[in-house]
Amino acid sequence: MTVWRAAYSTPVKLPNDSVIPQDKIRRYLLLPQLEDDKSKFLALARYTLANWERLEKDLQAAIQLNEAYEVGSNSYGAVYELKAKWTGPNGKQISVLTIWIRLNTPGKTNFVTLYPNKEEKK
Repeated sequence: MTVWRAAYSTPVKLPNDSVIPQDKIRRYLLLPQLEDDKSKFLALARYTLANWERLEKDLQAAIQLNEAYEVGSNSYGAVYELKAKWTGPNGKQISVLTIWIRLNTPGKTNFVTLYPNKEEKK
């Protein structure tokens, strides 16, 4: 069961050794999906399978340069939201909302997913 907080928490820095699974980038984010497709959004900035390492690098830079906010928790751990702006391989800037989880056991922080940051357009 997920427990979500209504308000943002105090900002925190996610650990630099947070886990970003390569398979999640190559087989989920950059491949077209029938539901919850991220590849079209990422393609706007020309993130593709051919340059997947660039997306990995930008995710890593996001945790180094930005603060995250705990937005809830579930039976696995605390869930964090981190917003960032990336300049993609084609020079176009996109605004992203990334989701991370700090696992209860073994205490590692893992990348979960990302979305377009729609608040940025307001």
